[in-house]
Amino acid sequence: MKHLASGTAAIVLLASIALSSQQAPNVAIDQDDIGGVVRGPKGAEAGVWVIAETKDLKTTFRKMVVTDDQGRYVLPDLPNATYDIWVRGYGLVDSPKVQARRGRQLALTAVSAPTPLAAAQYYPANYWFSLIRIPAESEFPIGMIQHQAQWIFQTKSSRFQMGSKATRELHPKLKTMGLKTTTEALRYATVAGQMPEIQIFNQGFPMFADWVDRVAAGAVPPAPERPAGLERNLVVSMWDVSNDVPFMHDVVSADKRNPRMNPNGRIYGVEFHNDGLVVLDPLEHEERTITIPAQVEKSKMRSFTPLTADNPSLTFGEEIVIRDHSNPNHLTMDARGRIWISAAVNVTATPAFCRQGSEHKYAKADPFDESTRHLAMFDPRSETFTLIHTCFRTHHVQFAIDGTNRLFSNPLGGQAASFGWFDVDLFDKTGDQQAAQGWCRLYFDVNGDGRPDRDRPVPGGPYSVIQSPTDGSLWGAVTTTPGQLVRLSLGANPPETCVGEMYQVPFDPYPTKSGVQTGFLPRGIDVDSQGVVWTGLAGSGHLASFDRRKCKVLTGDTITSGRHCREGWTLYPTGGPKMQGVTADWNADFHYYSYVDRFDALGMGVDTPLMNGTNSDSLIALDKRSGKLITLRVPYPMGFHQRGMDGRIDDPNTGWKGRGLWSANGTRAVWHTELGRQARGQIAHFQLRPNPLAK
Repeated sequence: MKHLASGTAAIVLLASIALSSQQAPNVAIDQDDIGGVVRGPKGAEAGVWVIAETKDLKTTFRKMVVTDDQGRYVLPDLPNATYDIWVRGYGLVDSPKVQARRGRQLALTAVSAPTPLAAAQYYPANYWFSLIRIPAESEFPIGMIQHQAQWIFQTKSSRFQMGSKATRELHPKLKTMGLKTTTEALRYATVAGQMPEIQIFNQGFPMFADWVDRVAAGAVPPAPERPAGLERNLVVSMWDVSNDVPFMHDVVSADKRNPRMNPNGRIYGVEFHNDGLVVLDPLEHEERTITIPAQVEKSKMRSFTPLTADNPSLTFGEEIVIRDHSNPNHLTMDARGRIWISAAVNVTATPAFCRQGSEHKYAKADPFDESTRHLAMFDPRSETFTLIHTCFRTHHVQFAIDGTNRLFSNPLGGQAASFGWFDVDLFDKTGDQQAAQGWCRLYFDVNGDGRPDRDRPVPGGPYSVIQSPTDGSLWGAVTTTPGQLVRLSLGANPPETCVGEMYQVPFDPYPTKSGVQTGFLPRGIDVDSQGVVWTGLAGSGHLASFDRRKCKVLTGDTITSGRHCREGWTLYPTGGPKMQGVTADWNADFHYYSYVDRFDALGMGVDTPLMNGTNSDSLIALDKRSGKLITLRVPYPMGFHQRGMDGRIDDPNTGWKGRGLWSANGTRAVWHTELGRQARGQIAHFQLRPNPLAK
């Protein structure tokens, strides 16, 4: 009996060990990893995030991964520090934070949400925004707004996420101000401080008030799907940068024409609110901000944001926290590692050579009297700036890929489309800022003789710019409803040979009646190696491509409508919930900019198109192999409002570890994010592993 008892005990012990192994199986890790399994009340939790955060380094650092179908995870390549680690996922509430150091196995317990409302607190902003009630198609026109698409255009915001906790709930101060209705409270919020805490168009106040009231009464949005497939291979690394009021508009990591340059080097970002160039060293976990100078006293320059506030800010009271005289908007890197920034460096009045009466050949054709933003070049080797007062207004800046090393920009705004450029090679050789500048307004060539018809201007200032690698033409998007792409062919002798074209986004104001696939509001664009243009449609929620090679008509009066090449367009709905009252295939997300990964920096293949899920904390990529859109979500802190992205290959021989995309949180109100007043700017690195456990 004694031996039997011993044998029974051994069997029980072995069974216990086996059960323990099933509950918390080890995963293969290195000494700088943390790995384990996540289990909830019903077993393994697949497709949830494991988040590691530390404040032990020179700036706050986070790494986030997704569990596989068995709930397993690996947090790879962690810097030496102590981490708070927890689980976040749809259908859950955050698990208690566990402290751990790298090189250990760590089993984690997921916590089921007690109510649908508790679960919804972790949903992206676009899910909450989908609860807003848009007037039905049949109710239009409403005032000057002709149809539902125009109303949606007014409803969405490029400043910050609509649907975040800060926009769907009234600020606590509003509840103490004696305001009688939600509408009155919202009206105050739109005029408080240097910039509004929430953005609402005049006719939209009752709609927004109804939304806020229903949220306060317990309305819950639909649940997002958990990450699946390629989405579970994502690794996000994130660093805090800048201060507590930053507007981190964009980042650059390498020369867009050669993502292998600047390997493992610093990441640069523009901080719009206080005229800063942010510098992040991701290897040393160091960050700093350098002030962008000007050619005159900045007090003589126009600030982008008013330096006064008629009503106290709900967040900052009477304090003036934004001083954006330079308002740096975008940046790019040249082959020498220098950073070129779209920034105001002088007063708005242009130099004499830009104006009527000048002998400058471009001013003779199309003079400019004002430019509110110019160029600043930062050389990291000397840490000095070179400031260039351009005739044309700069906005987004992109280098030529035709061998000329010109820096192109879209001036943005104005009744007629135009593009400008700065010849960097000529400037480096001569130092002559005047000779290095050129620009063209866009005019149709109706008869196809290669000459612009100067009485037929292409309407609308483009929001973006990129050069096609196939023919050297310049492309931009006009951000209206429905909006259009514009194309400039420079010809052999600009400006005399500058010819413009326009292609309207496929649109019908009543698509549910016509059955026409309809999109609207293009913004940022990029182009692939075949010359196909890609753009995110911020209003309707599509990724769109346009292939000019498919156009059947390129001359004649019909080209001035822009509706002559519907066959060139393909629209990909991006998913996510629709706003209430919308029956067309339009969703609640906002797609700020687009990027084509021409050199496979992410690892999804050459020419992979992506765009920002600006209202959904994500980058969205088209998997060309499956034709499906892949959502690469940032789970923490909620409110990752990115405006662009940039790819870099640090080492092509190290697989996924040597490549990735970089992006920044570009909200104008970083205090609207999950971290509130403790939030700072963030720069994130997106990498795709071959599987969720790759280390």
